[in-house]
Amino acid sequence: MSPNGDPNKKFQYALNLGLAGIAGQVGFVALLIVAVALGAGLWVDRLLNVRPLFMILFLIGSVPITIFIMIRLALGAVSKIKPVLPPRETTEQTKKEEDSSE
Repeated sequence: MSPNGDPNKKFQYALNLGLAGIAGQVGFVALLIVAVALGAGLWVDRLLNVRPLFMILFLIGSVPITIFIMIRLALGAVSKIKPVLPPRETTEQTKKEEDSSE
């Protein structure tokens, strides 16, 4: 489903793919942190025989950790993005437009 022809569409397509990759990475890491917190909380609850206490504490504690790591991942990905302007029209097309406007 890659765009054919128009350079601006190709640029937008590449930009969208990059943003989707960043969103996927951040979402996966958030899910992983919550799953680890849930597993660790259930394990400690079973170990100490205090059913929902540590699971709830670990899940609540995972929220600020998840937010911090999501922000760090997003900022790191954004800092790696090199600003590139979409390709301009060729010089022949620009000359034709200038000549026709006169």
